[in-house]
Amino acid sequence: MTDALGWRAKFGVLAPSTNTIVEPDFYRMSVPGVTAHFSRIHIRNQNLSDDAAFEALLGQVRQEIGYAVERVMTAEPDYMVMGMSSETFWGGVEGNRQFIQQIKALSGGLGVATGAEACKRALHRFGARRLGVVTPYQPVGDANVVRFFNEIGFDVVKIKGLRCPTAVSIAHVQEAELRQALLEVNANDVDALVQAGTNLSMVRLADEAERWLGKPVIAINAAIWWMALRDNGVEDKVYGCGRLLRE
Repeated sequence: MTDALGWRAKFGVLAPSTNTIVEPDFYRMSVPGVTAHFSRIHIRNQNLSDDAAFEALLGQVRQEIGYAVERVMTAEPDYMVMGMSSETFWGGVEGNRQFIQQIKALSGGLGVATGAEACKRALHRFGARRLGVVTPYQPVGDANVVRFFNEIGFDVVKIKGLRCPTAVSIAHVQEAELRQALLEVNANDVDALVQAGTNLSMVRLADEAERWLGKPVIAINAAIWWMALRDNGVEDKVYGCGRLLRE
């Protein structure tokens, strides 16, 4: 029988236990008949203070993600969503491909939305080629973001990594700092701005920034949600979250 609330689609969402932004963002962008069901990836040590700590946190994700998929599959979702973006950029195009295949294998072949893939689709939709990028990452994380975009044919003109010291502290970054970061990576020869890191609160600001910058500003959570909806034939418009969902 069809789910009473998720009668169009039920999404199984994987997110770090430390992430406090992606879940309310997805709920904010909800549309009738589509529901999101979260499974938390246990993060025991949230230190992100340097490159080694950043890579160690991703190691925790890789150890725990299978359990998170197993738990959310008991809700019988129709589609999987990765509510963390750094792991999907890691290793460039091949790393993203392998991650998608891993989740498909664990979920019995369900479709998967990732931040890296969603950004790729969004940038092609906008016809952008030269990017300004904002992340919460350490340099090793930024290097993997740049690698992914370069491998799919985009030029990262400027990147600003905020180097947040812990996983939880990413959610503490305020709008004023994010606004300044967008201005720092913007330039006349930049076609679009991209924000990575699902625990950064950027959806509302990105919608506003598109108006005063006059170019696409892709908030990662909006892009992931847009991909998930469109992959499932849901074409509803959502306002206040950027051009992707509005147009």
